[in-house]
Amino acid sequence: MNPTDTELHRRVLDYLQAHNVATLATSGPAGLWAAAVFYVNDDLDLYFLSSPKSRHGINIAANPTIAATIQEDYKTWPEIKGIQLEGTVRRLEGSEQAAAIVRYGRKFPLVADLARAPREIAAAFSKISWYQITPETLYFIDNSRGFGHRDPVTCRKGDDAG
Repeated sequence: MNPTDTELHRRVLDYLQAHNVATLATSGPAGLWAAAVFYVNDDLDLYFLSSPKSRHGINIAANPTIAATIQEDYKTWPEIKGIQLEGTVRRLEGSEQAAAIVRYGRKFPLVADLARAPREIAAAFSKISWYQITPETLYFIDNSRGFGHRDPVTCRKGDDAG
């Protein structure tokens, strides 16, 4: 990565770590759907939990290709910053799931120790699955750099956003 890529990558990681909710768009047997999910990131990969019986869970099982956005509810156009991405989702198991749970618990302490979590939270967690989003194309939108400004972000070594 050249210094510009490194600086952009750092801005994207800072943005991801400062935010909590991604809007996930799926398509499959349940039709087109968008759902907000709490996430935690490891570099550009996002991890979330959800019911595999939810509308987006059913879609993901049939078609792992997704799109997602992360942004705030801004009041003026020049303030807009955010992330647009497309990629794939996969369900986690075993040690990968365990690592996602630890990572998620660090960001959201309420779920770090389910034995002490409210009963409703613990009950809900018994019905969920863990997922990983791997972006293939990612853009960082930053209108403070000009209206409609978006930078492509390298998702994997050697790949550029398209």
